[in-house]
Amino acid sequence: MNKTLSIIIVSYNTRELLDKCIFSVLKRKNEVDFELIVVDNNSRDGLVELMEDKYPGVKLIKNSENLGFAKANNAARKIAKGKYILFLNSDTVVHKSTLGKTVKFLEENGDVASVTCKTVLPTGKLDKDVRRSFPTPWVSFTHLILKLDRLFPKSELFSKYWYGYIDEDETHDVDVVQGAFHLTRKKVLSEVGWFDEDYFLDGEDIDLCWRIKEAGWRIVYYPEVKITHYKKASKRSEMSASEKRRIIGAGVDAMELFYRKRLWSEYPLFVNYLIITGTKTVRFMRILSTYL
Repeated sequence: MNKTLSIIIVSYNTRELLDKCIFSVLKRKNEVDFELIVVDNNSRDGLVELMEDKYPGVKLIKNSENLGFAKANNAARKIAKGKYILFLNSDTVVHKSTLGKTVKFLEENGDVASVTCKTVLPTGKLDKDVRRSFPTPWVSFTHLILKLDRLFPKSELFSKYWYGYIDEDETHDVDVVQGAFHLTRKKVLSEVGWFDEDYFLDGEDIDLCWRIKEAGWRIVYYPEVKITHYKKASKRSEMSASEKRRIIGAGVDAMELFYRKRLWSEYPLFVNYLIITGTKTVRFMRILSTYL
């Protein structure tokens, strides 16, 4: 039977947080007709046992290895029956009205492909990554290198990456919404493709949003409702040193991969090589820091 909404949660060693997340989602049953799909990336913390014992009605996909974020979400593609698809992080708590109002927003705005809600950290502060601009050379230079958005947080010229010049309580169009809560239309995913599996972790949300906007759809930040994000829980979970370096490397590699796929043809070669040199330098420094 088809549903209005399919909620897909990928988890890797986040047993306790996933439990809280599922509990918060199931409390919202009266807001929208949904199914819940959990994709486990070979967790070692008893997560599968929790699901089978406590949530037997939730669809569970058990991967034999850590496939990363993109492949794991895509694993639910064949069984998701919803008109809308919500990619939800396991380290989140969904608040009242969030599911109902974001689905309603899509139903009332036919030119919008994707919407996210306000995302707050446990401190109550905004998770700035909830709304981002595409990392063009200028945006990346001002954000990653010079960090001018920290010095001029309200400047439209220097604070494009996090949209610091737009009030966090204002609904507005954005380039990128965070994968922690990305509600989109299944027909749009069928049109542009799901997550690009060339990305292991990080970057896949930016790439998907790029393809959505390239196809002529709008993406909107809608702060009338919210979730709480216990950020980077999977990345902080118990991992070996080699696994941690793989995660760190994958994050930086994603920057280079996105640039090569989506921006390389837009800029002259000298700019391109400056960008690639910069990303490789960042990768080296971050990996080096794990040995110190």
